[in-house]
Amino acid sequence: MTDAFEYPQPKLFIAGHWRMGGGGDTLSVRNPATGQELAPLPVANTADLDEALTAVERTFPLWRATSAYDRAKILKKAAGLMRERAAYIGAVSTSEQGKPLAESTNEAMACADIFEWYAEEARRAYGRIVPSKHPGVRHMVFKEPVGPVAAFSPWNFPTTIPSRKMAAALAAGCPVIIKPAEETPGSCLELARCLDDAGLPKGVLNVVFGVPADISTYLIASPVIRKISFTGSTVVGKHLAGLAAQRMIPSTMELGGHAPVIVFDDADLDLAVRLSGGSKYRNAGQICIAPTRFYVHDSVHDAFVEKLAAYASSLKIGSGMEASTQMGPLANPRRLTAMDDLISDARQHGAGVAAGGKGPGGAGNFWQPTLLTDVPNSARIMSEEPFGPVAVTQRFSTFDEVVAQANRLPYGLAAYAYTRSARTAADIGDALEAGMIGINFSILTGPETPFGGVKESGHGSEGGIEGLEAYHVTKYVAQG
Repeated sequence: MTDAFEYPQPKLFIAGHWRMGGGGDTLSVRNPATGQELAPLPVANTADLDEALTAVERTFPLWRATSAYDRAKILKKAAGLMRERAAYIGAVSTSEQGKPLAESTNEAMACADIFEWYAEEARRAYGRIVPSKHPGVRHMVFKEPVGPVAAFSPWNFPTTIPSRKMAAALAAGCPVIIKPAEETPGSCLELARCLDDAGLPKGVLNVVFGVPADISTYLIASPVIRKISFTGSTVVGKHLAGLAAQRMIPSTMELGGHAPVIVFDDADLDLAVRLSGGSKYRNAGQICIAPTRFYVHDSVHDAFVEKLAAYASSLKIGSGMEASTQMGPLANPRRLTAMDDLISDARQHGAGVAAGGKGPGGAGNFWQPTLLTDVPNSARIMSEEPFGPVAVTQRFSTFDEVVAQANRLPYGLAAYAYTRSARTAADIGDALEAGMIGINFSILTGPETPFGGVKESGHGSEGGIEGLEAYHVTKYVAQG
């Protein structure tokens, strides 16, 4: 696959047609492992966006009237195509995003699971009959699709995150305009190709690219759009939520995090290192739920640091296309600058460096897996999400002390804890302020389970029945 692989030319997908932008403008898609251009990316102008809006407005009555059974058949067929094409989709994703090919291929397979699960779950979007105190009156509650959706997804998981949005919306009966990240356009386009080949009616799904602020502002202002879904930074999420609020349309916001990891004195350190290390450095740390702030009991801190530093130092860095690579490059040069700034600041505030700490140099956006120790709260990295392969530690002595530190930030996406005590596990699960918590476990994603945060990490959930409900409105009918 990789020897003969050639990156496909990205195109807009509007009203069922694959084409370049009407204005002729393009952006550059680059390989983060080499810095070389992969392809020009067409930019949608306002005429293109108007065509996409017309398409979802036109197809909404048709798609909502299509039975959940028939919608499910199309989505399941698309899921089958995703599995057949997973190796190719993975190669496209690795070329533009950088993660190891095995991870990208597994991600494509997981997308098939997402579409298949929502195809099945949409057939169980039940209403209900409510008993009436009035003779001869029937109270009926219906679940109906909210309407055309505008979705915006980032570059770190360029197939999984669009899949969550598209699968749930389409399963519910909602047409979609999605703007994936301009750094990773090909991944989502291959998913769209699977849906198109599976027989999704033309115009029900549209994929556009361009200047993010211009596209989001234009789409959200349109009376055609009835809901938005966004995954990205808290700053941008707040802005888009404000735009949606001006029109009183619902939004799902999956925003930034800064996940704490609490390692109690009775924890299985080998388990904690294996699971947390794998999650921290996977995708070069560019994961919103990545464990980052390690609060380690003073009695086991040094032993834990020694083990995690050895794990980080053992990882092989390189191009995601190489089979031996365990961690690929960061997505863009901006992330290298961010890593350097945050690590330098932490060292100036007294942090130690147990592993990594710099970029290896040469071509590509590579950075060493890094572990900083005894990092004070005055360091920026204790309050700012690094979104890179950097873990930090602090020591703690008491339960109340560590809970206060873990909950200190305004973020509440994910949190983790390691303990052998059932009592401690229950208590920390209750005490942590996060939408998702892993206790002696680190995998918090799956089609069947909700994915979302609290506080400034957003609102609403993707995944699970909650993800489907987000694309429904409730209608109550009293019939006498």
